[in-house]
Amino acid sequence: MAQPFELAMIGVDHPHGAGWRELLRHFDHLNITAIVPGYGGSTTSLEEAYAAVARFDSVEALIDGGRFDGALVCLPNDTGPQAVVDLAQAGKHVLVEKPVAGNLEQATRIAEAVRRSGVVFQAGYVWRYNEGAERLRRMVRQRQFGQLINVEITFVTSDVRRRGSDHYLFDPQISEAGFFNWLACHFLDLLLYITGEAVVGVTARTGVFGASDTDVEDGGAAIFDLERGGLAQFVGGYWLPRWAGESRWTLRGTERWVVWEPSGTGGVLHIHGPKPQWHAMDETFVMPEDHTPGYGGKDARALVADWLDAARHPGRTCRNTVDSMLATLQLIDAIYQASREQRRVDCRVGPA
Repeated sequence: MAQPFELAMIGVDHPHGAGWRELLRHFDHLNITAIVPGYGGSTTSLEEAYAAVARFDSVEALIDGGRFDGALVCLPNDTGPQAVVDLAQAGKHVLVEKPVAGNLEQATRIAEAVRRSGVVFQAGYVWRYNEGAERLRRMVRQRQFGQLINVEITFVTSDVRRRGSDHYLFDPQISEAGFFNWLACHFLDLLLYITGEAVVGVTARTGVFGASDTDVEDGGAAIFDLERGGLAQFVGGYWLPRWAGESRWTLRGTERWVVWEPSGTGGVLHIHGPKPQWHAMDETFVMPEDHTPGYGGKDARALVADWLDAARHPGRTCRNTVDSMLATLQLIDAIYQASREQRRVDCRVGPA
C-alpha cells in the first residue's frame, strides 16, 4: 500500500478554502500535516479536526520545518505567486487555486520555477474535468461540428454587494484585477481547451457596470478571433442581485450546433444536427447529478486525483499545466489591453 501523501494547506480563509478541505477529507491516502494560515493569520473557517495540525507563520518557515510532500496554495494574487515559486524551488509539488497570479509576468515566474524543479503542478481549473466539457471537446476533435463558426459564452454571478466592496477580491493592491482574472478565467481556459484553437485577435470592453463602485472591473464583454476563422464571444460579470449564477455555452458549426447548460451538480447538452431523410438529428443529453461533497464536486475530485497520481509517477503531467495556466493569463492580459486601448489586439494565445 502506498504511503499517505502529506499535504500542507496554505491559505485557510480563502473563499474556497473550507470547500477544498471538505473535498480532501474523502481521499484515503492524503493527510493534511501542516497549515500556513495566510490572510494575516486568520483561521476563522478552520474545522476542529485540524486544530492540532502543525502551524507555520510563513511559507519559508513551512519549508524549513514542515513535513509535507506537496501543498495546496489558496492565497491572493499579491502573495500566492511567490509562495508557489518558493515551494517549487524546494522540490514540493503544487496544487494552486486559480487564477494563480494577477498578471502574465507573475505567472511566468511560476512557470520557470516549476520547469526548473520538475515538480508536479496543477491549477484549480476544475471545468477541464467536467463531463460536458469533455464531450464538447471530443465532438470538436471528431469534427462533428464540421467547420466551427461561433462559440458564445455567458457567465454571470452574484454582484459585488454579496461579498462587500471592501472584500480583497475588489482591492487592486491585493488582487490587481477583477472579474476576468478571478472568475472568467475558468471559461477562458475552457475555450482554449474545448476548441483546441489559438486565439489570434481580441476586442473587449471591461469596466464597472453594476451599482457598486470598485477599483477593479465587475465584468464586460470580449470577442475572440479563432485561428481557423471562427468567432467566439464572452459576456459576464458580477451582476446578479443575490447569491446565484448563470452560465451557458452555444457552439455553432456547419454541421450542427450544441447548447451546453453547465451546472456544478450535472448539466445538460442540447444537440441539434442536420435533418437527413426528414429525421432531425436532435437529442438532449443530461449529465448525472453530482453529490460529491466539497469544492468543485466530482470534477475537483478528479483534478486532485490526477495531481496525486502524477506526483507518484515521475514524468506524468496533469490536465492543467504551467503552459495552459500561462495561456489563460495571456488571454486575460489581451482582454485588458484591448479594453484599455479601445482597439483589436493581435495575438496568438494557446491552446495548451
